[in-house]
Amino acid sequence: MLRIRVGQLHPVTAPPIETGAVLVEGSRIVAVGPDARVPRPATAEELSFPQGVLVPGLVNCHTHLELTHLRGRNGETQFPDWVRRVRALKEATSEEEFARAAEQGIRDSWAAGVTCVAETGSTGAVMAALARLGGRGVVFHEVFGPDPASCADAVVELEAAVVRLNPFVSDRVRLGLSPHAPYTVSAALYRAVSELARLERLPLAVHLAESPAEAALVRHGTGPFADRLRRRGIIVAARASSPVRYLADLGVLGPPAGGDGPRTLCIHCVQVDAADVALLSDVRAVVAVCPRSNLAHGHGSAPLAALRRAGIPVGLGTDSVVSVPEMDLWAEAAAVGIGGEAALRALTWEGARTLEWESAIGSLEVGKEADLAVFRSIPPTGAALLTVVGGRVVHRHSAAPAPAG
Repeated sequence: MLRIRVGQLHPVTAPPIETGAVLVEGSRIVAVGPDARVPRPATAEELSFPQGVLVPGLVNCHTHLELTHLRGRNGETQFPDWVRRVRALKEATSEEEFARAAEQGIRDSWAAGVTCVAETGSTGAVMAALARLGGRGVVFHEVFGPDPASCADAVVELEAAVVRLNPFVSDRVRLGLSPHAPYTVSAALYRAVSELARLERLPLAVHLAESPAEAALVRHGTGPFADRLRRRGIIVAARASSPVRYLADLGVLGPPAGGDGPRTLCIHCVQVDAADVALLSDVRAVVAVCPRSNLAHGHGSAPLAALRRAGIPVGLGTDSVVSVPEMDLWAEAAAVGIGGEAALRALTWEGARTLEWESAIGSLEVGKEADLAVFRSIPPTGAALLTVVGGRVVHRHSAAPAPAG
């Protein structure tokens, strides 16, 4: 058992508590409230942070932790060139480097108080590391293939990856699929991956409506992505629709068969209009926005307020350190003008709801999984003092007290 006492406790789904405490048994919260009302079992480890702030663990709704080693290594300024450079850097990376990058990315997340990630990657390194280290997250395995002629081979490789990664699946580690983006995935491959996801009841994630170059490709069959595809001998068609409408027409965005099943996570959603927002709501999609990455690439900003008004669950993500060097969710919230309790809710419960994990994490409530973090302040200054995933301490700052009792 673990008992944590703090100067201030934020359950998120209830008002803040001055001088609060939480009691953890196994992986779950068994008591939470004012310090005087939370039991003190003799067998529990006691941690006290008189000036600390206890909150649910943060949820990062879009990461590329397998790219942690590439921080600062892509100097391209134009997005299509940047995408191509990332691919080249990945091709030059060994399995061992990916494994080290994945572990470092997870540990960096824990140091920032992040207890759940939605990872998109093509190596499986993050899924293996989460399982080995006892982390929590959903890993969307990426698939690429803009040439329709390569669709069958891509699906065979994806099916093999699902078999390879399934042993890592647990209550805390989920597997999903990610047909990458309209400029790297053919219509045939989108359909095939969507069908595989439905058969296996796996969630989907797609990079969608991120850049003007992507929108030009889909709407008009023009722009730098279209030029590159044509140089490879791939036929490019003008779809005369938005990227959101294009994927909806392909059946990628849902709704799931029978109206249930996992929702599709749409990442970025910057190049969208009111009709796209309504369509995302109709198909029951969820959205991850990455404000600082979008600004860094000059893409603009996702219409966060409109998405929320439409009732679409929206979570914040940091994207990769190749786009923005620091994985700082609080900075992402600040970039869209969210602060205080609203920022805390966005980074915890709303993130959990976006990943369809709100019944287990995202707030401090009896019966929920003990995913939590202690900071010096909200918003925090510096690293988390303590981070706990499923009742287990995964990060302890040098300034944190040692367990007693």
